[in-house]
Amino acid sequence: MLTAEQAWDVLARVADPEIPVISVTELGIVREVRAESEAVEVVVTPTYSGCPATEAIERSIVDALREAGAADVRVQTRLAPAWTTDWIAPEAKEKLRRYGIAPPGAVADARALQPIGFVPRVDCPLCGSRNTERLSAFGATACKALYRCRDCREPFEHFKPI
Repeated sequence: MLTAEQAWDVLARVADPEIPVISVTELGIVREVRAESEAVEVVVTPTYSGCPATEAIERSIVDALREAGAADVRVQTRLAPAWTTDWIAPEAKEKLRRYGIAPPGAVADARALQPIGFVPRVDCPLCGSRNTERLSAFGATACKALYRCRDCREPFEHFKPI
């Protein structure tokens, strides 16, 4: 039998399958954990409704909690309120930067009135330069954009504020 606190501790070690340096709790997609008797229920809000990693994340959650002693694990998907990059823990944003992904800024900053076609300047996570350019609105996943640093010449992804 696991307590809710123990279940949260287990989930803090479940890596996001697309960005393995951060956990599903640091990513902010685990919204609630309830533990009763032998059962644990986890409420998850995916980063977006079509995220291809959703099933893998649910499997990882179930496997980790069962391995920790939960006999019955249920994962509930909750789409509202919609996930936002503002839910990413500050420590996780630093982990993203160290991993080579430029972390998202605040969503409110991204939603400010901007001209159509505005491309935000993003600091290079590798050298810190602000002299960067966007190569593509999409990176390896839909939630990231592909950039290149004009100073160190390295490509990198930017986790878009959503």
